[in-house]
Amino acid sequence: MHETPAPSQPGGGAARRSAGRVWAAPQPGSPRVRLSRRLQAGPLLADGGMGTLLYGRGVPQRACLEELARTRPDLVGAAHREYLEAGAELITTLTLGANRHRLAGHGLASETALINRRAAQVAREAREVAGRDALVAGSVGPLGPMTRELAQFSEGEGRALFREQLEGLLEGGADVLLIETQGVLEHLLWAVDEARALCDLPVVASFAFAEDGTLPDGSEAGAVAQAAAEAGADVLGLNCGAGPSGCIDALVALGPATPGAPPRAIMPNAGFARRQEGEFVFGADPAYFAGLVPSMLGSGASIIGGCCGTTPAHVAAMAEALAHVDVAARPGSGAAAPVATDARARIVEVTVSPDAGPGTTDATAGSQPGALASALAAGRFVISVEIDPPRSIRMVRPVAAARLLVDAGADAVNISDSAMARVRMGAMAVAFGVTSAVGVECVVHLTTRDRNLMALEAELLGAHALGLRNILALTGDPPRVGDYPTGTGVWDVDSIGLVSILARLNRGEDQAGSPIGQRAAFTIACALDPTAPDAAHEWDRLERKLDAGAHLIMTQPLYGVDQVEAMLGEARHRFGPRGFPVPVLLGVLPLVSSRHAEFLHNEVPGITIPNVVRLRMREAGAGGSEVGTQLADDLLAAVETAVAGTYLMPSFGKYEQSAELVRRVRARHAAVAQSQGRPKAGLPAST
Repeated sequence: MHETPAPSQPGGGAARRSAGRVWAAPQPGSPRVRLSRRLQAGPLLADGGMGTLLYGRGVPQRACLEELARTRPDLVGAAHREYLEAGAELITTLTLGANRHRLAGHGLASETALINRRAAQVAREAREVAGRDALVAGSVGPLGPMTRELAQFSEGEGRALFREQLEGLLEGGADVLLIETQGVLEHLLWAVDEARALCDLPVVASFAFAEDGTLPDGSEAGAVAQAAAEAGADVLGLNCGAGPSGCIDALVALGPATPGAPPRAIMPNAGFARRQEGEFVFGADPAYFAGLVPSMLGSGASIIGGCCGTTPAHVAAMAEALAHVDVAARPGSGAAAPVATDARARIVEVTVSPDAGPGTTDATAGSQPGALASALAAGRFVISVEIDPPRSIRMVRPVAAARLLVDAGADAVNISDSAMARVRMGAMAVAFGVTSAVGVECVVHLTTRDRNLMALEAELLGAHALGLRNILALTGDPPRVGDYPTGTGVWDVDSIGLVSILARLNRGEDQAGSPIGQRAAFTIACALDPTAPDAAHEWDRLERKLDAGAHLIMTQPLYGVDQVEAMLGEARHRFGPRGFPVPVLLGVLPLVSSRHAEFLHNEVPGITIPNVVRLRMREAGAGGSEVGTQLADDLLAAVETAVAGTYLMPSFGKYEQSAELVRRVRARHAAVAQSQGRPKAGLPAST
């Protein structure tokens, strides 16, 4: 039995048992006790996302970041110093993936110890140059990509990988061991146990929770917290995974840091990311992060910081916010602080018969336009509603949602394609199943992220043969911000190139100019973000999409008449007095609460919500869902004669809210038609 002074609860006297080992209480004056006392005095500010910061400075996406501490210590050291100058009191080594298994993919397995040692040294040197009193946290990430780490490693193999990396970090002089971004509880427990066996340094155990509050291995938050504490972790927390709002929810789910229990840490991403001109742009700006500091502390965090997308500017804003936090409300003060609660609506399950399933579709249909194209050409005000594919092999929920929406009056449903790079059932399969079972036409989102040029064309040929006629051409979110951070995107073409491919298929030939037997009849949709930060670039891309052959524009969500009028004005400026040369479906994402509005506005790229709308949602209180529905209906009523239809995006799978909005729109149209004695029509397709 190996014994060393290292329990899970700093300052506590009880011994802890892990993997057959008994860890004694820390001795007075040990590093673990010092960290405990430091956190009792007030919150500790950590740094941000080293990897994304370096990517933004020209490091190639597929480079081995961990090698940079050895090959480019000047670049890595400068990044550390910027975080220190911004106010960080804990900086993290560039070693998230620096275990032998992951380094082997870059031919660097034999240099594992050296890379970890050098990374810790570079961080310490940066601290010395900056002249700041800060801790160096040795970062230990997952054993491997989440696709394999659940089953690939035996306990002996996993422990050996962790031990080798930990030894290198200790040799380099790390002050704290940060076992972070973990998605498998058992693996984290191995790492904590190995750290406890090697040293008396504080151990921070940080998880990457999914949106439902569980780890990828299915572990619940409460069980995770208890097991990690018993294993010997000094601090429990979470990082990466989601933006600040989702991480605050997950932190609350861990349970309160009661007296004697490990303190909490939170280091979220800067919202979600999108790929723009080859770079990743995150949604949450520094001011938004600063505004959430009280909520992070109120949720029980003693260590706060950031992960992917958080820059020195984010850290500086958080430092400024911390300077104005009431000491009585800080963790460790003994005073009660408001605890953030989960105000976001949860998915309401829709149940259907277990026998529900795909029926029969005429796979021999010729090259005729679909129902959506016909409705647009006829001037009908078209309503399409987005449905998320399932994260399972069952298609019951999408089919039930489609039935609900069609019964309410929707003309079509949109099927997303692993949005936010989170893996779900393939959009083509879901669209075929929904069309077969419900009879509604689908708009299939197709990204160029996951498929090379040949695969894109092959999938489109199959889609057409199965009767799928409507494609929304998208570039796609980067894999590294979703379920598979070590995955790679393809991007042989972007969304403009995909529009061109579709247009060529409609002419009866593939991208190589070879005939495909007959002309396809795809309705080609493209996206527009009217509130994009770089408006000129966004509209230039729209012109290129239209020139390539797009038939339909679907916008990102808008929330104010002024936003719609500005979009229409720019269209008239670019395309002439009649505005858009093709039909436009106005994007609408009904709000459900004030917190939801703030989350979308601050953390999701492509969504800007006017202050007046956010104020209405704050005033709505518990009635946020009804007010959000009414605001969306009011917007559509005000502008629907200027667009060809709407594209509704339910929040959190709240299809019932979108169905209610569809019913209100159709009821209003019916009332107008009855009063005027004629059908209610939207603008002609040419408007």
